[in-house]
Amino acid sequence: MPEGDTVYRTAKNLDAALTGHQLVRSDFRVPAFATLDLVGETVDSVASRGKHLLMQIGDWTVHSHLKMEGSWHLYRQGTRWRRPEWQARAVLTTADWTAVGFQLGLLEVVPRTEENSIVGYLGPDLLGPDWDADEALRRLTTDPTRPVGLALLDQRVLAGLGNVYRNELCFLRGVLPTRPVGEVADPAKLIALAHRLIDANKDRVERTTTGTLRGATDWVYRREGKPCLRCGTTIERGSLGDDELQLRDTYWCPRCQS
Repeated sequence: MPEGDTVYRTAKNLDAALTGHQLVRSDFRVPAFATLDLVGETVDSVASRGKHLLMQIGDWTVHSHLKMEGSWHLYRQGTRWRRPEWQARAVLTTADWTAVGFQLGLLEVVPRTEENSIVGYLGPDLLGPDWDADEALRRLTTDPTRPVGLALLDQRVLAGLGNVYRNELCFLRGVLPTRPVGEVADPAKLIALAHRLIDANKDRVERTTTGTLRGATDWVYRREGKPCLRCGTTIERGSLGDDELQLRDTYWCPRCQS
């Protein structure tokens, strides 16, 4: 599941391959941008912002969000694509590489001067060079009645966390996802743990929150009906959402979290 670490790693790979090179082909396969031609423009940077990916190309920013199914692939010239062509939403080619965005949940191209209008609402980026733990804590605790499991998923609070990290963080801090933020002991430690955990995974192809890639890599996520790795209690599953965030699955250990 694409979360901030996945998007960070994707941006890092795309940046290494494309930045500083001119496009010899650009093909946006969405109606709103189908006629836009960026051939001849130079890729100035590729970076992640939370779970958003931003490509600065000439006077434009190509903005994409992977959602649940999306991905960007890099191919050498003449290499067979690993996903069917009909799933491609964007194709950007330099002399050496072709970057293909498959099944992107969101794809748009905006003037670079308007980039802030699409990501300016985001909270501190856990993997960004301007990471601000104090601001993240302020945003997390603004509404002490909100369930912590919802606050952690809100990209206006923290940019980069998804459902895997939300559930794993609640387990590691011993709190139910439904517990109000105001009742979470030392929320600054929760913020610090979120940063350490996603930072530790940013360069890994396979994510782990248990510290191992052998056996279970998650403590509770998608482990409903299985014994807790710490105490043996059966992991439970529910859902949590509100008017702003859609219902998402939650997982917890009834004994380790309360």
